[in-house]
Amino acid sequence: METSRPVAGRTLLDVLDATVQAYPDAPAVDDGTVLTYADLARRVAEVREQLRSAGIGTGDRVGVRMPSGSAEIYLAILGILAAGAAYVPVDPDDPDDRVAVVWEDAGVCGVLEAGLVLRSSPIAPVGGEGRPGPDDDAWIIFTSGTTGRPKGVAVTHRSAAAFADAEAGLFVADRPVGPGDRVLAGFSVAFDASCEEMWLAWRNGACLVPAPRMLVRSGAELCPWLAGRGITVVSTVPTLAGLWPADGLPGVRLLIFGGEACPPELVRRFAGPGREVWNTYGPTEATVVACAWRMIPDEPVRIGHPLDGWTVTVVGAEGSPVGEGEVGELVIGGVGVARYVDPANEVGRFGLDHAGERVFRSGDLVRDEPAGLRFVGRNDEQLKIRGNRVEPGEIVVVLMTHPAVRQAHVAAIDGRLVAYVVTTESAELRGFLATRLPAAMLPDDFVFLDSLPMTTSGKIDARALPAPRRPAVLDIDASAPLEEVVTAVWSEVLGAPVTGLDDSFFELGGHSLSVAQVRERLAAVLGRPIATVDLFAYPTARQLASHLRGDGESTAPATDAPVKDRLRRRRNRVRPSDNP
Repeated sequence: METSRPVAGRTLLDVLDATVQAYPDAPAVDDGTVLTYADLARRVAEVREQLRSAGIGTGDRVGVRMPSGSAEIYLAILGILAAGAAYVPVDPDDPDDRVAVVWEDAGVCGVLEAGLVLRSSPIAPVGGEGRPGPDDDAWIIFTSGTTGRPKGVAVTHRSAAAFADAEAGLFVADRPVGPGDRVLAGFSVAFDASCEEMWLAWRNGACLVPAPRMLVRSGAELCPWLAGRGITVVSTVPTLAGLWPADGLPGVRLLIFGGEACPPELVRRFAGPGREVWNTYGPTEATVVACAWRMIPDEPVRIGHPLDGWTVTVVGAEGSPVGEGEVGELVIGGVGVARYVDPANEVGRFGLDHAGERVFRSGDLVRDEPAGLRFVGRNDEQLKIRGNRVEPGEIVVVLMTHPAVRQAHVAAIDGRLVAYVVTTESAELRGFLATRLPAAMLPDDFVFLDSLPMTTSGKIDARALPAPRRPAVLDIDASAPLEEVVTAVWSEVLGAPVTGLDDSFFELGGHSLSVAQVRERLAAVLGRPIATVDLFAYPTARQLASHLRGDGESTAPATDAPVKDRLRRRRNRVRPSDNP
């Protein structure tokens, strides 16, 4: 077992207070309006008093559902922590039904929404007084679940503060992150990697700089924004970084990858003089990051060694540590081990080691090498798709609630989610799922079969499933009306006919990678460059065609709030044909 130094127990409020005292005049958040650490402390105190006046205090849980890209959402999070409660974030684009499940399972006593408006909940607050202690919960983040319900992971202040402290001593040894650094805030706060962004800034006196969501997902067009805003620290997933050019990060001195396996090509592309590139690894159940490794071009990509306070053991099928160079399951222990809100979910995943300490069985297979651990794969069906953890079983459970679906299986093929479905009649399943699952869990392809192939033991024979059809290259007439050109390109990229001019590209299955394909194909057909950000800002064929013609406003909205509002209205509207 690899072990690390013990850590002192403290809270995230202790972490923030120390930074406010050390750097009161340093910028803390910059969303176009700069808040210094002194300003931040004052605004957080106002939110805390708002919550306390509603009876919210230690032991309570408060939901957060508001658009990203502004300081407001971070004031909400810090205000909840300052009141002594734990925050429970959801993505504002998530379907209302799923959000309701999160609120119910977490037992939230209120929800902070846009404008820092507190919406009440049927659950009465506990209202404990005083500051939270190290063993009180700081956040509860929900992950995909095999049972069809998301699983809430509760992380204590002790674990969260230890994570912030461990990373503070890890990166850029020649000049650690501190005042003068500007940290990109690009993740949804419902994704645990957002905690890394926040506390990389606030633990070290740096400035957190929120970016509009549609800009983060736009690919290479994020790069000029990063340069213009003076970003020096970026934490991201390899899928998004793969869309950036080698010269697209001129001011970034620390680049952190996580959330999925990192291709060696990205190390060669971005590592160099004046910039450290790190690979981080950790499930939500182990407080964001458990292991880290500084990557060097042309050397093996590793997940490395545990953070200070974390422990790791690589075990074989019988539970004993494997030998050097052998592959086994990674078991994580130490200060970062969290817990599920529903204890029933812990069976088979959490347990005790030989010393009686809690450990988490990650389900990840790694090779135990002295130089550092190397990720090999999974020992179950859990998937990582574009940085999101996806349990195929949850998608299958939801599919099976459709009255026309008799059998279903979900797999990842070439980085795309594919749903194999046996139905009794033609069914519009994408819209059905969009009202029940987050966008990251929507299949890219649907393959309809008369029956699923089975093994002699009665299990689905995944090896016998047909490969999904690859999108055909269509003969697109550039002189046709722009609406026809756009829908033809969408049809080609998505591999399915698109006819509705008012259907959102993202409801039809589009995502960041397919947006890049649309941009390249549209540019080739029309013979002129297409801005990726426009494909996010104008998500329907009618809107995009009108914009490309210059019928109205020629520039994309300054933030992604209008786009997100439109998508939310559409996702939360159940189409008549989708009703169970």
